[in-house]
Amino acid sequence: MGYYDDQDGQRRGKENRRGGGRFGYFLSGLIGVIVGALVVALLFPSIFGKTNPDSAAVDSNSVANTNPSTPKTTKTVSLKVTTDITKAVEKTEKAVVGVSNIQKQSIWSGDMFGQDSKSSSSQEAGSGSGIIYKKVGDKAYVVTNYHVIEGANALEVTLSNGKKLSAKLVGSDKYTDLAVLQIDGSNVTTVAQFGDSDALKLGETVIAIGNPLGEEFAGSVTEGIVSGLNRTVPVDIDEDGTEDWQEEVIQTDAAINPGNSGGALVNIAGQVVGINSMKISNESVEGIGFSIPINSAKPVIHQLETKGKITRPALGVGIVNVSDIPAYQQKETLKLPANVTTGVVIGSVENGSPASKAGLKEFDVIYKLDDQKIDNIVELRKFLYEHKQPGDKVKVSVYRNGQPKIFTLTLGTASGSN
Repeated sequence: MGYYDDQDGQRRGKENRRGGGRFGYFLSGLIGVIVGALVVALLFPSIFGKTNPDSAAVDSNSVANTNPSTPKTTKTVSLKVTTDITKAVEKTEKAVVGVSNIQKQSIWSGDMFGQDSKSSSSQEAGSGSGIIYKKVGDKAYVVTNYHVIEGANALEVTLSNGKKLSAKLVGSDKYTDLAVLQIDGSNVTTVAQFGDSDALKLGETVIAIGNPLGEEFAGSVTEGIVSGLNRTVPVDIDEDGTEDWQEEVIQTDAAINPGNSGGALVNIAGQVVGINSMKISNESVEGIGFSIPINSAKPVIHQLETKGKITRPALGVGIVNVSDIPAYQQKETLKLPANVTTGVVIGSVENGSPASKAGLKEFDVIYKLDDQKIDNIVELRKFLYEHKQPGDKVKVSVYRNGQPKIFTLTLGTASGSN
């Protein structure tokens, strides 16, 4: 039998109660740890080796294996990006080609006896871009700029896949800076679609596609907006220092560089709305490029393709701007009213020309055609070339010895005069 005194029993009871308390605390803490671990496992499964499939798509650099003893790898995510711009480029890019201007160049060489000899070789003198706009049977047609093909002895077109084809010049026009080429169409897979340049709005997105600086950067794409509509740029066609023409253009801030000439200006629908032609070359100017509106180009392209040239109307006169005549001669020779300081002076009249038959004379000053005021030669040509055809009648208002007179004549066909 066991005996214990009260004092010893009380001591043991207190120790037992103390031991039971410690066990309760331990058990409560253990349960808390387990519950906390379960919560963490549910909220952050990657800690326990389970990866949330959504997190892998978000973080392309997440570590697939965290064991320090094995190499770490990253998961690469491939994104397929499609936008309105990429769709527009995809629709037209294969219709934009490179155009090479090949010219014969003389090469001088000397032999050991000091005798010079001359030989010639064909070399690329320049390059630009072009647009395949039509395919008929085994032939395809390319429009480009006149200045891209000017002076060429041979022409070569490079397709978007790099294949080179010889090209035939069908027709060209220096006033509109356009030319049409013909190539073998058997390798042509894409033909550009023309849009409506008259529907363009300021601020509208446009894309320039071409070959800046040659084939090395073929198929380059730049994006911008329509910066200006109904712009006119003075052009000195015969390079005599005098403006001969006012080119109607679309202004854009899409980058246009040498080699882009003849390439496509495309709207967001992938339609060609302009033919890239020029940019302002000035260190203080940035983001001003120009394209020929496709609505202005279409009738010219059609005439070049079907006739090989542009037939323009003519008066049959030699002319000079009133502004180029000294004030003294304006008053004494032309006898112009004091308030008349603009117009076009007839300097010569061709025999048998429409002007001669109508009675126009030397020193007559043209100030109006039909009801259109004429201030200079550029305006006279622009009115005739854009609104008249050979055989059309035109009313010519002139000052003769200071007195206004009106003549009506039937326009002829331009040769070298106006």
